[in-house]
Amino acid sequence: MFKKILIANRGEIALRVIRTCKEMGIKTVAVYSTVDAESLHVKFADEAVCIGPAPSSESYLKMSNIISAAEITNADAIHPGYGFLSENAKFSKICEEHGIKFIGASPEMIERMGDKANAKATMKAAGVPCVPGSEGVIKDFAECQKVAKETGYPVMLKASAGGGGKGMRGVFKPEKLKEAWDSARQESKAAFGNDDMYMEKLIEEPRHIEIQIVGDSTGRACHLSERDCSIQRRHQKLTEEVPSPFMTDALRKKMGKAAVKAAEYIKYEGAGTIEFLVDKHRNFYFMEMNTRIQVEHPITEQVIDFDLIREQILVAAGVPISGKNYEPKLHSIECRINAEDPYNGFRPSPGVITTLHAPGGHGVRLDTHVYAGYAIPPNYDSMIAKLITTAQTREEAINKMKRALDEFVIEGIKTTIPFHRQLMDHPDYLAGNYTTKFMEDFVMEKPNND
Repeated sequence: MFKKILIANRGEIALRVIRTCKEMGIKTVAVYSTVDAESLHVKFADEAVCIGPAPSSESYLKMSNIISAAEITNADAIHPGYGFLSENAKFSKICEEHGIKFIGASPEMIERMGDKANAKATMKAAGVPCVPGSEGVIKDFAECQKVAKETGYPVMLKASAGGGGKGMRGVFKPEKLKEAWDSARQESKAAFGNDDMYMEKLIEEPRHIEIQIVGDSTGRACHLSERDCSIQRRHQKLTEEVPSPFMTDALRKKMGKAAVKAAEYIKYEGAGTIEFLVDKHRNFYFMEMNTRIQVEHPITEQVIDFDLIREQILVAAGVPISGKNYEPKLHSIECRINAEDPYNGFRPSPGVITTLHAPGGHGVRLDTHVYAGYAIPPNYDSMIAKLITTAQTREEAINKMKRALDEFVIEGIKTTIPFHRQLMDHPDYLAGNYTTKFMEDFVMEKPNND
């Protein structure tokens, strides 16, 4: 087992990893940029190393600085969390070359599944259902027209190196294809330095349902049930739940089997997520694989009483998995609390938190790195907390979330707490009747200032 793990991340996820390491008797090293010196992950780690100034390109993405921090502290493993370098094949390879265990996917696995066109081809070979569309990257606009006609409108153009919704365009008519092709390639080039595109059938009334998997060094894999991540804004998830209100026992069995087949086909080692689009007829199609821990992993932990970070560390240390598949025994909901103003287009709201009261009580979990007096820097993702409620039924979990949101007080900045409170009263949400298009029609009700 590892003696010391460096966490190559910041904030809430770094603190989350530190907690599990402490419970396992493993020493921890926090890394931080100059603006993160007062973050809780720095305070609670056994050691902390400053790796550079605020811009992530000079700190959390600076591989040489992170490797140096691991070497001077004698860390024998690095946990990358999510975001930053968590799915960077080059960083995984550098760790390997320096004799430091990367607690994540191998360089080969990241490269194989990180490119969406290659990932889709791999999944087709594995016998996993895939969305109809192009066979890999489209070489020019003439081929784009041909594939669109064969696939049938509507179609979705996607950046092969994409993520976060960049380089994606839905096209409903042939005459709109050229404009979408040009703008998607331009956006992809600017965001990723790569304008390769592929095409898929646009799934109407889609739900975004992902299956959590874990694989070990023996080539075995298991699934840990699903998460419904359909409520998104600009392809960024806002809230997630498990089990999905759309799920049936038969569908869970089929999707779980497909996810395990996918993981075992590529001999995946570590925690990962197979993401699917599910249409209104409950047909499901492979979308992508995330070769890391997900932001929304706590809801899976809550419904099956399982520490996913611990499992990641054990698998990385060569401990085989049990091979058991899990089904949810409870219902759990996560609301991502961002430093954003939901009344003004979710505009970022960095600044100093003047007052903070955390909700508590039975079935309430709060994962956060912030506190009263903490200054939220403008340099990183705006998520400052994850509020999770767990209960016997979906209705109870929603009612618990309403109560917890009412209790959650953050002053000095704007947050998305009011959005989540309104969401929890929305008739379609209460009915479990939502798709990835939900936010297109959602309108925030202005607060009553009487």
